[in-house]
Amino acid sequence: MTARKKYSKEFKLDAISLVTEQDYTRTEAAKSLGINPTCWGVG
Repeated sequence: MTARKKYSKEFKLDAISLVTEQDYTRTEAAKSLGINPTCWGVG
């Protein structure tokens, strides 16, 4: 089993900002950040 990746608070706030302020979907934001969309329960 692989270790769970930890993200900084700044990274998380940037991810939230993409959705709440820049009208990205959660899937678009995840792809933009290079993370798996299922990290946010999207899939």
